[in-house]
Amino acid sequence: MKASERVLKAINHEEPDRLPSFEIVTNNSILKHYDMPIGKGYRDGLKALAKMGDQGNELIIRGYSSYDYVKRILEKSHEFHRRVQIDIALTLASIYPRKINEEGDGIIDEYGRNMKQQVYTAKDGTETVVNEYFGGYFKDFDDYESWEQPDPHWEARLINLKAGKEIQKEMNNEIFSIPSLGSLMECSWEGFGIENFSRILAKPKQAKKVFDDRGKFTLELVKILAENDAEVVLLWDDYGFKNGLFMSPKNYRTFVFPWIKRICATAHKLNCKVILHSDGDLTEIFEDIIDCGVDALNPIEPTTANPDYDIFKLNKKYGDQITFIGNLSPVLLVTGEISEIEVYSKRLIRELAPNGGYIFSSGHSINPAVTVDRFEAMQNIKRKFGSYPINVPD
Repeated sequence: MKASERVLKAINHEEPDRLPSFEIVTNNSILKHYDMPIGKGYRDGLKALAKMGDQGNELIIRGYSSYDYVKRILEKSHEFHRRVQIDIALTLASIYPRKINEEGDGIIDEYGRNMKQQVYTAKDGTETVVNEYFGGYFKDFDDYESWEQPDPHWEARLINLKAGKEIQKEMNNEIFSIPSLGSLMECSWEGFGIENFSRILAKPKQAKKVFDDRGKFTLELVKILAENDAEVVLLWDDYGFKNGLFMSPKNYRTFVFPWIKRICATAHKLNCKVILHSDGDLTEIFEDIIDCGVDALNPIEPTTANPDYDIFKLNKKYGDQITFIGNLSPVLLVTGEISEIEVYSKRLIRELAPNGGYIFSSGHSINPAVTVDRFEAMQNIKRKFGSYPINVPD
């Protein structure tokens, strides 16, 4: 079965040949284990480009409009997914660099977020470079208004989609290449930083303008992607943290969910499914997310402070209305015993996978602290017990 068919069957609550999987891996130890080339990020290149001023900014953006360059980058990430048997492989439809930051160690992206390259060293000495959020570029609403809004029609967005689909075909459809893009909440507040954005929320007209800008852009971009045969899109849009939501449910229902509902409706008309990624405890707005038409939710974070935000409880209540992706705790993957990882992985498959509606993954991502043996423990359980019909012993 093609990876795309496997994923779509799961999202449609049907049983494929085996349990599909998804993962974000920022861990060079694991890449080395699968004989993949190890990148060092682009820190040195950024410093050189930063000295060139505006010309350097133009050069870093121009690379994303080169089909050959984009395809070479995607071939490496997609090949890793193929080797591990992770079905979903992502391409980039937004969150592109706009300019190099003042320090020359990262970029300001098109949403105004300062993303710096940070180096983490694993227990085995392997270094991994991770892009991390270091604050917003906008000091206030006037600063935001002077920013050139991202263009959904920029050619780089479709270049990534088409290059990914070409690689998928060349890999005999063993992976399913899908576009991912920023959405409304996460990109909005991170462009300002949480303190400045809290001041924006105190002025409803300003807040509406920011969210409407994000909504119009995201809606148009999803439409473009779906019209160009994207079968699934993933929206990055964290709504909460471990203790609750970033803002009140009322604000989500006023500013965010009307757009998410339109985005899902537009995608569905064009035979495209929508995966929403949101960390945090989403209990207060869980039914709103379903009502918007979201097809699948990732990662169902298992380490929130709310014991009722539990994937097994949520599955009993909402399992027939939405597909779940994830939930294997990153903390367990770092500090747990191999046997504990195996037991929890088996439980996820045993209780969630029958009849479709579940995609196997961690409860966030595979960070540099996860050792190879722990990563392989979860993958081996999926390989051993993920075939349908599901039969996992207690």
